[in-house]
Amino acid sequence: MAQVSRVLEFSGSQVLRFSGSRVLGSFAALALAATISGCALSLRNPDIADLQRHPGRYQDRTVSVSGVVTSSWGVPLVPFRFYKVDDGTGELTVLSQSSRMPASGERVRVKGRVQDVAMLGGRAVGLHLREEDLYVRR
Repeated sequence: MAQVSRVLEFSGSQVLRFSGSRVLGSFAALALAATISGCALSLRNPDIADLQRHPGRYQDRTVSVSGVVTSSWGVPLVPFRFYKVDDGTGELTVLSQSSRMPASGERVRVKGRVQDVAMLGGRAVGLHLREEDLYVRR
């Protein structure tokens, strides 16, 4: 197979040669890397609706979810607190062991591990996010 070469001249005396197949290969590798990183990013920052539709894809993985706190509650003398986050596509319960509890109406970004209590008939029961990090937007 014949290779195509291109010649570029700069300032009349400098000449650069590069192979068309190398450029094409480099471009293909760059496009593949961009696609893979985009997929990885979507796995780390999914919509809540996607978490609910495909819980197995995210099970025991760390993701980040942004949205508005719709409710929060805790039980005295129990080290766990709960709050619900709505991102416009769905609502997800967050389990927290932190003493910081976001109030209803606050915009938050929560990073945590996706877990469920059980799988019944292919559906996740008790799907929740176990909080690892919380950022409250002011």
